[in-house]
Amino acid sequence: MKAEKSLRVCEKGHEYYKNSDCPSCPTCDKENKPESGFLSKLSSPARNALVHEGIDTLQKLSKYTEKEILKIHGIGPASLPTMRISLEEEGLSFKQ
Repeated sequence: MKAEKSLRVCEKGHEYYKNSDCPSCPTCDKENKPESGFLSKLSSPARNALVHEGIDTLQKLSKYTEKEILKIHGIGPASLPTMRISLEEEGLSFKQ
């Protein structure tokens, strides 16, 4: 059984419907999406999760193992290949 979507209003006044407890506003997410860099290649939930944890550069990302990254709420296994490729392009990798 699917949860019912409820109307939400973000701090900026955007109205949107959500069926989860996630407070992320889709309109704000689109407005805040970076135009370049590895964060621009990730989904909004993954991007927001990393930024919330203070991981906003590839150098910072390289200090974590893949397992540690997957433990962050909002990041799933589908995001790992994108992160891995971005790291490799800069000569970096996840911590072993």
